[in-house]
Amino acid sequence: MATGMFSLEGKAAVVGGGGGVLAGAMAEGLARAGASIAIFDFHKENGEARAASIRAQGGRAIAIHGDASKRGDIEAALAATLAEYSRVDILINAAGVNSGTPFFEITEAEWQRILDINLKSVFLSCQVFGKAMIDAGRGGSIINISSVSSGPPLSKVFTYSVTKAGVNQITQFLAREWAPFKVRVNAIRPGFFPAEQNRALLTPERTAQIMAHNPMKRFGEANELVGAVLYLASEEASSFVTGSILTVDGGFTAMTI
Repeated sequence: MATGMFSLEGKAAVVGGGGGVLAGAMAEGLARAGASIAIFDFHKENGEARAASIRAQGGRAIAIHGDASKRGDIEAALAATLAEYSRVDILINAAGVNSGTPFFEITEAEWQRILDINLKSVFLSCQVFGKAMIDAGRGGSIINISSVSSGPPLSKVFTYSVTKAGVNQITQFLAREWAPFKVRVNAIRPGFFPAEQNRALLTPERTAQIMAHNPMKRFGEANELVGAVLYLASEEASSFVTGSILTVDGGFTAMTI
């Protein structure tokens, strides 16, 4: 259980995509810090498994099945969270998909699907949960998950890179708009963390290219994102931090040649 400025005791957090590897680790970290957790995930079994894992560790957690790119599902997730915990203080927007389709082969359907899941979901979730935070008058913390591909863009992941650049824009726009309401909006910009959405892209050739450009010469591990999440979630630890895009990438973006 986290104590002092990193304690989240009495807070409630919604973790979009929390059934996945990276967001799941974030959810468990928030729970260990004392927050009550709502796992909002499209994959029902994964969401329920993550909530069960948190409860097995002594935390409070529920699973909410829904599509983060659909307003009705997001509104239902808000209602379920309020019914269970009577508040929402923290929102993690981590739903995401990736694709290595060559540019000239990207179909309109694939383009739209990736934009919907990676970017539209952040827009809609911020509208729904952000308004709830503002209306409640207690402030809050929204943490969007960006990527080192947000700029400069990475090769092979064109649409994904476009969506993550958009996530950065949403983050900084809303940070400015909502600062008077004490709703802080920040992003975490991870480097290379193997997970479901990018594992197929990590061929031996691409892995070698990544390692040649990374001073730590390794991939990140899911639990190495937890500290950044706790820092941005805690009002005491990061009360003067909004509009920040916090990079956690092993030095990848610090290198050129």
